[in-house]
Amino acid sequence: MSDKVMIGLIQASNEVDGSEAVEIHKKAAIEKHIKLVREAKAKGAQIICLQEIFYGPYFCSEQNAKWYEAAEEIPNGTTTKLFQDLAKELGVVIVLPIYEREGIATYYNTAAVIDADGKYLGKYRKQHIPQVGVGDQGHGFWEKFYFKPGNLGYPIFDTAYAKVGVYICYDRHFPEGARLLGLKGAEIVFNPSATVAGLSEYLWKLEQPAHAVANGYYVGAINRVGVEGPWKMGEFYGQSYLVDPRGSFVSIGSRDQDEVIIGEMNKKLIREVRDVWQFYRDRRPETYEEMTALLP
Repeated sequence: MSDKVMIGLIQASNEVDGSEAVEIHKKAAIEKHIKLVREAKAKGAQIICLQEIFYGPYFCSEQNAKWYEAAEEIPNGTTTKLFQDLAKELGVVIVLPIYEREGIATYYNTAAVIDADGKYLGKYRKQHIPQVGVGDQGHGFWEKFYFKPGNLGYPIFDTAYAKVGVYICYDRHFPEGARLLGLKGAEIVFNPSATVAGLSEYLWKLEQPAHAVANGYYVGAINRVGVEGPWKMGEFYGQSYLVDPRGSFVSIGSRDQDEVIIGEMNKKLIREVRDVWQFYRDRRPETYEEMTALLP
């Protein structure tokens, strides 16, 4: 296995108004993203990550049961199977963030991980679920209306090209899971997101490079672009990026364009950084026990 792996990050706008039917959203977004995945492959990408709940708008701007219709089973849903076929055809690993339904009516914010031979490797369910208002129009990140907290821990997926971990959007504000992913052997952690200007943009290029440095791995951060109607709660500001274990930006996308961002990951650099900064060796987990007992 080569030390050098090409990473593809896909950021895109949603052009269908939120008043339209769920199936119209899904059809348009899936067609767009299949083209973008093919473009990423043509540019050399071996591991490709899409944005949070890629196949529609960020519907959590409102609290509307209509959007439950967007959820699918994983891996038995049609979207996962479609992208399994695409991954196999192109020989790429795909991190596929979609809205998951389990059983009759239990819902999660999830990312399926598909290997380069089309095999479904497993899924990560978003652990930290926000419920945060934005502005004075009643819009916000109303995710507790749509998602239960994840219950699958922090798995690592041993893909054809690298050991992959996943964190989703709001998770990035919590260092504990980021550390667990590193301890379990992640070489790259993807964070598919949907985040708008004005609330946390100042943290966008701060927190995740810090995770990369503290844990000695690469981070691929993905954010959608544009303003989504009818809510128009803010601008999704793109700027998806790949950052290395030294905290240096390998590649970064534009603020407002549909785009495939390509960057090279070098596993040799991971080893070099970890040999210098022995953060895992020098941990003192026996002193951290009270962290799980203390309440805010």
